[in-house]
Amino acid sequence: MKEIIRCGWCTKGTHEIYIKYHDEEWGTPLYDDQLLFEFLVLESFQAGLSWLTVLRKRENFRKAFANFEAIKVSKFNQKKFDSLMQDAGIIRNRLKIEAAINNAKCFLEIQKEFGSFAKYVWSFTNGKTIVNQFKSLSDYKSKTAVSDAMSEDMGKRGFKFRGSTICYAFMQATGITDDHTADCFRKKELLLIRKKMKV
Repeated sequence: MKEIIRCGWCTKGTHEIYIKYHDEEWGTPLYDDQLLFEFLVLESFQAGLSWLTVLRKRENFRKAFANFEAIKVSKFNQKKFDSLMQDAGIIRNRLKIEAAINNAKCFLEIQKEFGSFAKYVWSFTNGKTIVNQFKSLSDYKSKTAVSDAMSEDMGKRGFKFRGSTICYAFMQATGITDDHTADCFRKKELLLIRKKMKV
């Protein structure tokens, strides 16, 4: 049986949840606003931590943050905030929880202006996926000129926890950037997916 080659970052320790995420989600173009909001929240909570930590708590986050329905999150009150601070199933960071509620409001404003959040974030690449041909983990970057621009614009719109590094991780997760290594089996799969989507 032929060995499946994957990006090196997901095979360290061979955590099943990490591999599943890599194989099925990471780098797949997303246009669903609810899913985009989910990644926006999760990436902000990931800051300073490992993505594996966030993935392990993902289901708890979904329950805690109303299945990532931005309109519901935007209405979280002090009582809900206090309950989140006591929720051991998520990452209990006061600033990050405050940012998620704040960002839900900013997210809704963008939906009003652009028609969808997807149209907004994809506008930074003119609707096209940036496809990199990295050969190893050493080729990866933590941010780019595009993530710089996204971060700056989101900052002007009132978003919190939206630095360039967070924005770039968001771009990688949602397929705005395809950073699978050139030898990874998902590289070809995503090429076919994008052709069908015409991305």
